[in-house]
Amino acid sequence: MSQKALVYGIRMFEAGELDEVPEAFVMTKEGKTTTITMHLIEGDLEQCRAQLLRSLDAFFEFQEPESH
Repeated sequence: MSQKALVYGIRMFEAGELDEVPEAFVMTKEGKTTTITMHLIEGDLEQCRAQLLRSLDAFFEFQEPESH
């Protein structure tokens, strides 16, 4: 399997504090700008943690090559 680079960021805010969560941008070595979709999870600390863990699991399941 080839080596990968995972880009991520995380921060907690108080409920109702955010107005907008736009896409983030990265620049490749070839000069291409690409977007990273940002996600917002709302709830108490345990709800946010549980949803984040489910989302991470789903992300990595999606990345795994099919084994046929």
